[in-house]
Amino acid sequence: MTDDAENRVDAGRQSDVGDRTGADRSAVDSPAVDGSTADAPTTDTPPGDPDMPVDFGDLSLPQRAFVAAVQNPTRGIVIVGLLAFAFSFYVAFWLVFPRVAAFMSAIGAVLLGIVALVYFVSDRFSR
Repeated sequence: MTDDAENRVDAGRQSDVGDRTGADRSAVDSPAVDGSTADAPTTDTPPGDPDMPVDFGDLSLPQRAFVAAVQNPTRGIVIVGLLAFAFSFYVAFWLVFPRVAAFMSAIGAVLLGIVALVYFVSDRFSR
């Protein structure tokens, strides 16, 4: 579903909620405005059921990249092309200025290590 379609669905639901507010202008406590329970999870479904939708936040970084590439393959192809173009410049940089490229690559490796360390440490503390 596109963002526009989601906005239209949400806008329809919000107009239904407008008439059902309490004295403090908050929505009435009901599972669904239209009476359907399609959004409510069922208790008879096992947690590993492939038919249940997966929360995007539960996916790993490579899985998120795959989902993004599937949703917009043109963007994925453009990104792969740009990465190939950048890699060709990196190889040319090594061929023309090998000492400078080695120094810059060492700095990049140290920075990448710091970023990876921060990522793993923040992942450990967020649990």
